[in-house]
Amino acid sequence: MSSADADVIVLGAGAMGTAAAYHLAHRGARVVVLDRWSPPHTHGSSHGRTRIIREAYFEHPAYVPLVRRAYALWSDLERESGRRLFLRTGGLTLGAEHGILVPGALRSAREHGVWHETLTGREIARRFPALRADPDTIGVLEQRAGILFAESCVEAMRDGARAHDARLHYGERAQEWRVDGATVTVTTDRAAYHARRLILAAGAWLPVLAPSLGVELRVERQVAHWMAPGENPSLVDAGHLPVTLVEYDAGRMFYAIPDVGDGLKAAIHHDGPTVDPDVPPAPVTAAETEVLMRLVERFLPCAAGAVRDQSTCLYTNTPDGHFILDAHPGAPEVIVVSACSGHGFKFAIAIGEVLADIALNGEASIDLSPFRLSRFASERLDA
Repeated sequence: MSSADADVIVLGAGAMGTAAAYHLAHRGARVVVLDRWSPPHTHGSSHGRTRIIREAYFEHPAYVPLVRRAYALWSDLERESGRRLFLRTGGLTLGAEHGILVPGALRSAREHGVWHETLTGREIARRFPALRADPDTIGVLEQRAGILFAESCVEAMRDGARAHDARLHYGERAQEWRVDGATVTVTTDRAAYHARRLILAAGAWLPVLAPSLGVELRVERQVAHWMAPGENPSLVDAGHLPVTLVEYDAGRMFYAIPDVGDGLKAAIHHDGPTVDPDVPPAPVTAAETEVLMRLVERFLPCAAGAVRDQSTCLYTNTPDGHFILDAHPGAPEVIVVSACSGHGFKFAIAIGEVLADIALNGEASIDLSPFRLSRFASERLDA
């Protein structure tokens, strides 16, 4: 059985794939989206209710122009869809003066003129009573950071793609893809689909679907908790607490998203085991909950109430923690996206725009050199 021809096949209907489909369909392209799961689901990386969006980007200044474009596009999507997708809370990065978080955030803020304040531990405690910062802690406060309502964002992009005639095929497992001349064929357990271009946005399944990228990708299990505030619950709501990143030990971080009605969300960033995404994720353990609660009690004691909910998700990590956004080395008709190393969601709608540019016009509107595969054979992004 063969499908009708398409301009672009998108393999993977998480945040990145759905964003690509949204932009492609809006430009009139014939788009087919394939995913083995039917959203909303908890198998990948786009669930978990909320995500942080921030501009003083500690990971590298190269991300700042891209996140600025994402801010504008999320706002456009919010108006178009009539859904609430973003809530500004401000953002606070806490850590040692010579750690990773604070110097990285300051570097991005200074290079790109991001409004920010630098706070001492005493100033942090005075302005945000929920937080308990060590005396030598430095805080970087930015204004535009806030919360993206992740599942609503994906739903809004999906509905926008469908409204412009994208064909979304859920519950189909991709078995293989191949390139024959000018045609890319994707075979699933139900049908074969043909197009001029293929976008691989398969997240944790990218190592299986694209094993010859020349880079090792590691799939990491992550855990998030939602907890009922204890004393003074208003101190940790979105009107009083910014989204917060904390470097609690050298190179070790956790984040907190203020309570928007279902409890404060908190998770350790990059502290999970390597897993096989085809194996159902192990349930959250009491030991994992205890480790996180100790951090919450240390830095946000009034939030350390009963655990309301907990969830797992998957990070797909590159060796340097930066994205891949490039043509497949053996097939220029195939565009590889993701392996976002646990910090990609906020960029999805802007990356979708870039993918549409590449798929339809052959080139991107932004400099993609920081995200090319070639860096793994030569130099990494400057530290």
